[in-house]
Amino acid sequence: MSERELSDPITMRLPLDVLSEIEEIAEICDRSRSWVFVRALKSYLAAEGREIIELAQARRDIENGLGHDLDDVIDEVDAIVKGAAA
Repeated sequence: MSERELSDPITMRLPLDVLSEIEEIAEICDRSRSWVFVRALKSYLAAEGREIIELAQARRDIENGLGHDLDDVIDEVDAIVKGAAA
């Protein structure tokens, strides 16, 4: 297994109840607190974090003229539906 490139250490303050749960999970899994943090952050990034990034990209696309008018899209869908029904 290859070594992953790691960042410089970071410092953060957590509510004590959150830290307590992280430490409990780390102990149960026989892993480090860092391992638990990385798993939690990856989960966040895969869900809510990904959505935030995608929404920001969509806004940039619209600002750059890459969007479509909703009325045009609805008209196109209506035409497809009517064609399929015929």
